[in-house]
Amino acid sequence: MLKRVAAALLLATALAPVAPVVAQSPAPAAAATMPTIPPKLIVAISVDQFSADLFSEYRQYYSGGLKRLTSEGAVFPRGYQSHAATETCPGHSTILTGSRPSRTGIIANNWFDLSTQREDKNVYCAEDETQPGSSSDKYEASPLHLKVPTLGGRMKIANPATRVVSVAGKDRAAIMMGGATADQVWWLGGPQGYVSYKGIATPPLVAKVNAAMAQRLAQPNPGFELPPQCVSKDFPVQAGDRTVGTGRFARAAGDYKSFRISPEQDAMTLAFAAAAIETMALGKQAQTDIISIGLSATDYVGHTYGTEGTESCIQVDRLDHELGAFFDRLDKDGIDYVVVLTADHGGHDLPERHRLNAMPMEQRVDMALTPKALNAAIADKAGLPGKKVLWGDGPSGDLYFDKGLTAAQRARVEAEALKLLRAHPQVQTVFTKAQIAATPSPSGPPESWSLIQEARASFYAERSGDLLLLLKPRVMSIPEQATMGAVATHGSPWDTDRRVPILFWRKGMQHFEQPLGVETVDILPSLAALIHLPVAKSEIDGRCLDLIAGDGDSCAGQ
Repeated sequence: MLKRVAAALLLATALAPVAPVVAQSPAPAAAATMPTIPPKLIVAISVDQFSADLFSEYRQYYSGGLKRLTSEGAVFPRGYQSHAATETCPGHSTILTGSRPSRTGIIANNWFDLSTQREDKNVYCAEDETQPGSSSDKYEASPLHLKVPTLGGRMKIANPATRVVSVAGKDRAAIMMGGATADQVWWLGGPQGYVSYKGIATPPLVAKVNAAMAQRLAQPNPGFELPPQCVSKDFPVQAGDRTVGTGRFARAAGDYKSFRISPEQDAMTLAFAAAAIETMALGKQAQTDIISIGLSATDYVGHTYGTEGTESCIQVDRLDHELGAFFDRLDKDGIDYVVVLTADHGGHDLPERHRLNAMPMEQRVDMALTPKALNAAIADKAGLPGKKVLWGDGPSGDLYFDKGLTAAQRARVEAEALKLLRAHPQVQTVFTKAQIAATPSPSGPPESWSLIQEARASFYAERSGDLLLLLKPRVMSIPEQATMGAVATHGSPWDTDRRVPILFWRKGMQHFEQPLGVETVDILPSLAALIHLPVAKSEIDGRCLDLIAGDGDSCAGQ
């Protein structure tokens, strides 16, 4: 098997080769303290679907970049994407804004706007639906829906010389972390490589990265070696017509889909980020610059193969080594940088494997809870057979009453919907819009919030549904089907999907670990304090985390 490492991809983008990290960097002296001067570069990394469970499961095996962060940095293993709608777009919207979806306006990956004149009422979170012909799956990407500034945006207001760059595997990750005023925003747009919504001509750097990707894609990948820690995971699991659990990411030449759903995608994204830092001399001028990096492969792997097979195990191992090579590249350039690494949400393995591994109660959602089936059943019970009464994007989350209903019809539809849903054995609860709106914004430890408090953290009145349907734990929101697409997913209000690691690192800081719960919205004020950037507490939901172990307070003056 061929073990591909970041060095090959860094070479492909004309950077000096970097050997993969295979051992822990020397630990800093016990007396070391975090520098008080602002770092020159902020590196904010989101690993899509990197749950706290996945982080801790393989922690003892880290030897590369994740080893550095966990053994030398400030470790918050119990971070929370504290809201109920644990999806990619809402999660990324919290990381560098300091705000929950109730403030960012990003309530889900998709929501419904039933007042729009266009045929497609479904709105994508990173879509500019004001563009002619736009739809939720054919759109011009845009930060239009993000209602608050990112850290990069605040830095540019304070100092216009600040450079803000965002690179990711997904458009919504790049856009939600980069924000509306980013200088450059790039994401993997398909076999042609990285693209941007900014409307700028492709610069030489991006052309070179895309050429390197095309060259890599044109070569087959015979697969990755199976690390020792993955051997026990190597058994097949059947889900509908899919067999997963034993993959090595082998792919044929030109197979873009397999490239995207593999460690190769993250390696290329990190190579791009390293090249951007070097070419743009980020972190080499008087001001502090920021680059956000969205690593999407872990999420694609989790949806396609689940989180507990050889595929996910190999992905985490490769992520660790690619991050190690990336950090080594920055070290070699002598940049004073600070890293934060977290995730946009967690994830849950497929029920079929859970049932094999001591969890016989795991199940898939009943087809009767899918929007089409719900609409038919509720319309019949409300005396409106064949009428469109309810809109939804899946068998959980926001549900919307059709705008064409009279007040009396709507009342009947709501009553029948609540009665039907609350009686279903897989439904944990259903909240009405009025119930959620009347709930105060939550505060205090995120691990102690009630479900309605989690729902309130995701609630934005202009976009949220009339009902919020939440499934019980251990119910996968993908129904059982003969032909399976994705086999596993996330999006629930339960801790498997809410909990994520939050890791900070800067050269010279003293390592410590805080096992109590914190939120991803705490990241912005914590980084802002390091660069002495004031942020009004009334404008965000997060709090500054003191990153100095023992005496001293990195939040002093914030």
